[in-house]
Amino acid sequence: MNLGDHLFQARKKKGLSQENVAEKLGVSRQTVSKWELNETLPDIRQAKSMATLYGLTLDELIEWDADMQEIQEIIEKTSEELTRKIDWTKAWSKKYPILAAVWKNKQRLQS
Repeated sequence: MNLGDHLFQARKKKGLSQENVAEKLGVSRQTVSKWELNETLPDIRQAKSMATLYGLTLDELIEWDADMQEIQEIIEKTSEELTRKIDWTKAWSKKYPILAAVWKNKQRLQS
């Protein structure tokens, strides 16, 4: 999910139209559309006002992580049996090498 999709989903959860949001933020409907299509970005004041309008913190409004969304979807589609066979430390260590170092240090301390 990208930022525009996240803004779209937040607006929809509040049951607001682009016109409603535009009116409350003092921008055009086309501006709201461009934010949701990732053509432009709201400035920090607009983003803060939008977060308040959607009942979110600014961090919640702009926080999105495509990798985490994809990972969650993959996990949900993976069977329990297969999940138990996966070496999660090794899998995550490919993306985050620090995990391998922490795991290795933990193993060393336990021996």
